[in-house]
Amino acid sequence: MNRRAIDRRSFLYRIFKSLWLTTIAAIPYGLGRMLMPEKNQLASLNKSQLNHDKLRPPGALNDDIDFQKACIGCSLCAEVCPPACIQFYHLDGANNANTPYIEPALRACILCGKCMEVCPTNALTVTETRKVNMGRAQIERLACYPWVDRGICGACVSICPLGETAISFEFANMYRPVVNDGCVGCGLCVEVCPHPSLPIRIIKEADAIV
Repeated sequence: MNRRAIDRRSFLYRIFKSLWLTTIAAIPYGLGRMLMPEKNQLASLNKSQLNHDKLRPPGALNDDIDFQKACIGCSLCAEVCPPACIQFYHLDGANNANTPYIEPALRACILCGKCMEVCPTNALTVTETRKVNMGRAQIERLACYPWVDRGICGACVSICPLGETAISFEFANMYRPVVNDGCVGCGLCVEVCPHPSLPIRIIKEADAIV
């Protein structure tokens, strides 16, 4: 057998060995994904898939039609937003096209007020923080970890920029959160909620259940 044939056989052997080792190494990873607990699979879902409500930025006109007419889609509000939470409806948003919204499950408002200050129309009006009305947080107690005795949390209470006037712990049980009248619907509680199904959401003030 000549030298060229030997070198070719050696080369093919090294390729086969490399592919075999790669396949063997991938087996534990594949099994790990198959055996992953269901709740971990849920936790890995993009929060946008949970279909939570979209909010208007703070200081927005209450009537949606008035807001659509006033907003010129300049995107200045998004450019100055520190957490980059402001997004825009695309053409498939019908009458909402090119108007801003916030999806708190992904990134919530921090109530800095910068968007209201730069808006060139009355779509967004400078409003005192505690008088902002983006909605009101609502907690589904049948899913919230502390309310179903599945553990200690408190993330929503800890993150709230308005403190106990907006959300606090139930009296006699310091880990069960309750929403108070001071809530303005910024959505930070939604963003930090660790439960896969997000049992806390922001709804219209008129639909809130105390």
